[in-house]
Amino acid sequence: MIDAQEFLGRAVAAETIGAAEVVVRESDDDDVDACREAALRLLDAAPRASGALRERLIAKGYADGVVDEVIERLTRVHLLDDRAYAESAVRYCTGRCMGRRGTVMELTRKGVDRALAEAVATEAEQRGDFEDAAWELGRQYARKTRGLDTAVRRRRFWSAGGRKGHSPETLRHVAEELLN
Repeated sequence: MIDAQEFLGRAVAAETIGAAEVVVRESDDDDVDACREAALRLLDAAPRASGALRERLIAKGYADGVVDEVIERLTRVHLLDDRAYAESAVRYCTGRCMGRRGTVMELTRKGVDRALAEAVATEAEQRGDFEDAAWELGRQYARKTRGLDTAVRRRRFWSAGGRKGHSPETLRHVAEELLN
């Protein structure tokens, strides 16, 4: 923070030199530094996607251009990696027995670009991660609803699977195997 006398001295010097942008550049550098520090504190608290980090920094009052510059720099030095974040979030979602649709919704909610979220979810689907999650969800509901009527067991499983974003075909297959 500069005091008024120093500001006037810089303004006179800039005017004398004919480079008024000197004062503006110095304040922009301060903004960039402050924004970078805020971004690093946010990333230290929890991993984030670039979209979520951008929203948080703009909410703190930093200018769009400053935020974009900071995010670009953090990405360049590999402190911010949306793909790695998305892959980690997919593992978290499948651990919570979520399906493809639910996972993509969660990723976009957390600031991951929709195209990247779809691509990472497609890779996980090809590995069978979402089918494994559906089977685990089915085993959980088979244990929870043991002794109940078959229709009730199926209804509860289908409701949970739908809320978690599983495909109807996968739910149908799991229900036929586990809940009869």
